[in-house]
Amino acid sequence: MNAIERVFSSCRLLLLLLYVYFFQVLSSPFQSHSCMALVVSQNFRLESHLIMTATLPQLPSGIDSFKVVSKYSEPVRRPVEPVGRYFLAHASRIMRGHTWSEYEKLEAERNVKQVESDNDDDIGDEEQDEELLEHDPREWKTADLYAVLGLSKLRYRATEDQVRRAHRKSVLKHHPDKKSASGGLDQDGFFKIIQKAFEVMMDPVKRRQYDSVDTNADVVPPPAKSKYDFFEAWGPVFASEARFSKKQPVPLLGTLESSKEEVDAFYAFWGKFDSWKTFEFKDEDVPDDTANRDHKRYIERKNVSNRKKLKQEDNKRIIDLVERAYSEDPRIKLFKDAAKKEKERKKWEREAGSRKAAEEAAAKKAAEEEAAKKAAEEAASSKVNAKKAKEAAKAAKKKNKRAIRGSAKEADYFGDAGKSADIEADIDTIIEKLDDVQLGSVAGKVNGANADSVKQVISETASELIGAGKLEKSYLKYF
Repeated sequence: MNAIERVFSSCRLLLLLLYVYFFQVLSSPFQSHSCMALVVSQNFRLESHLIMTATLPQLPSGIDSFKVVSKYSEPVRRPVEPVGRYFLAHASRIMRGHTWSEYEKLEAERNVKQVESDNDDDIGDEEQDEELLEHDPREWKTADLYAVLGLSKLRYRATEDQVRRAHRKSVLKHHPDKKSASGGLDQDGFFKIIQKAFEVMMDPVKRRQYDSVDTNADVVPPPAKSKYDFFEAWGPVFASEARFSKKQPVPLLGTLESSKEEVDAFYAFWGKFDSWKTFEFKDEDVPDDTANRDHKRYIERKNVSNRKKLKQEDNKRIIDLVERAYSEDPRIKLFKDAAKKEKERKKWEREAGSRKAAEEAAAKKAAEEEAAKKAAEEAASSKVNAKKAKEAAKAAKKKNKRAIRGSAKEADYFGDAGKSADIEADIDTIIEKLDDVQLGSVAGKVNGANADSVKQVISETASELIGAGKLEKSYLKYF
């Protein structure tokens, strides 16, 4: 007996001892007992041995019997009807005449089919098109390996378990032996592609390499210069590309209500996007022929150069994609408009003092121009008025002169008609020495006066002029 068997034997012995002890105690609680146990010997025979004697303690005083504390309730008769899956199973066996073993076998087969069907619901049952079925196995890298396994809808989201189940279904469906037995075409080539696809999908490194070049999983951006909802169109595009980011988590595109900080952080992240994409899957197969090592090294250098070129092209594709999204993002226009308004507001506030001074200077200039204009107008008006006044004065002077000259004629030359020439000559001399005021005064006096009054007014005017030194008496002949 080894050590493990001895341990199990000891455990069984201990359990048997405990069982016997409690059985004896419960059966006769007021007596001393010798506990017996069945011991498993080395050759697994049961033997009876006296192993211990124990005296149980006395119960407290006052306890001499058991006491009933409750009774069972009265039975109630209720109708019982056969229902449920067990009754249905029983009825099915009776109706079909199946024995228990036959029924259990049929049920087990049905459960297996149901489980297989339920387990494969998540991978579906895709049908490969004729072009894929006839694909050249030598060019297996150009085939859609997810479609080969029936996982074209899941693609990179397919789990390892789903890949295994999809491979099993594909093998059962496209195995060459099964095709030959069913009279189908020889599709050994497609079966080889299935095996290659499974090999790639079960290797994490190879699967990442294939996912890097699986363009069927890409989400295409919306057509340029077309009308579309920016967030509905570009959200899936960035979500599809985000899975290649070395840095996780990747900022979300957001919504129209996203803040400027969130939008700036999003485009800053994608502006420095670092992808783990590799392009080894597109390598040209390196020959295993060691005889021509130069050719092998040439193929390896060519593959390295091609990977670098494809990586640069993919980086440029991401840059172009981000730049286009930025140019069409409606939030960027809103932020630019808001920044422009804020800049104008700050400029307005900053230039408030100079603007006030300019306004005051403009107002002062306008007032000065208005005053100058008014003064010019007034000067022009005064000039016109002065001219008019001068002309009026000139006309009045002529009128007054005519009135004075005419007064002598109307007075019949004061009765000295023979001296009319001297009278008119004297009146002209007197008139020339009078100013405008004096002319008006004299004309007013002689207007409508009689001959004596006219003569007297003219004589007095001549005397005043002589007295003022404006006229010499010798110039006068009559007055």
